[in-house]
Amino acid sequence: MTILTHTRSPGLLPPRTVVVGAAGFVGHAVANRIAARGGDVVGLARAQIDLGADTATDRLVGQLRPKDTVIISAVKVPCRTPDMVVHNLAMMARITNALRARPVDHVVYVSSDAVYADSSVPLTESSLKGPDNLYGIMQLTRELMLRDVVPTAGLTFVRPTMIYGAADPHGGYGPNQYRRLAAASKDIILFGEGEERRDHVFIDDVAEIIARIVEQRSVGALNVASGAVHSFRAIAEQIAELYGNKVKVIGTKRSGPMPHGGYRPFDISAIGLAFPDLKMTQLPDGIARVHREIAER
Repeated sequence: MTILTHTRSPGLLPPRTVVVGAAGFVGHAVANRIAARGGDVVGLARAQIDLGADTATDRLVGQLRPKDTVIISAVKVPCRTPDMVVHNLAMMARITNALRARPVDHVVYVSSDAVYADSSVPLTESSLKGPDNLYGIMQLTRELMLRDVVPTAGLTFVRPTMIYGAADPHGGYGPNQYRRLAAASKDIILFGEGEERRDHVFIDDVAEIIARIVEQRSVGALNVASGAVHSFRAIAEQIAELYGNKVKVIGTKRSGPMPHGGYRPFDISAIGLAFPDLKMTQLPDGIARVHREIAER
């Protein structure tokens, strides 16, 4: 798929936006952002439709209208076993069956940067797709399942890198886990010395970009990243400092190779072309914002 192409002027939201996975970290943030713009949002979480159940297709068909924009942000994680891959693909099969039976105007799928092969140069939307892990294989297969059902003129893939934010429910390795450990006065334990460098993206930026995609009916593909890489040790040390350096950052002996060869950069020029006024939050600023948000609760 090509990089993002706008098919509608800014400020013109669709009649309705249906968010599948509205109770999740990303789905909830996106639903709130679109609603704040005045959009009519229908949030579908497991309480409304259990995508793991055989009845999900018929229930979803009953919710859809031809002029809807549908955001798909429902995924079961972590996806590290073959059984979890099968479960996630079955969920998508029920969604695609519903979209085949009841086509809609625009589908936005929140995928992942995991679909790309490793690269020594910054990744772009045209980089080679070649995941070497089950999660990436699952996400790429889900994209292909959607491409088989939804016309290219109405399909968007959003591929964020590692997302962090105050409302993250998973606590995966990185800023989200480190914050939880420091808040609980527990030392931050690194994989190896935390020397691998990755790009992390702030949830507010992800929600804002998806809201703009919905607003402008943008189609194609877009990677969502900050454009800068930071070592995990540097991230841990910043978080420890925010908590008064009351916890230690401890390295360990690495038991296997570093994921992605220890380096996963992104070229975010496509974001600049699509949304010239949007400035991506840089990781040190984002971590500080998350810390303030939690302190103010």
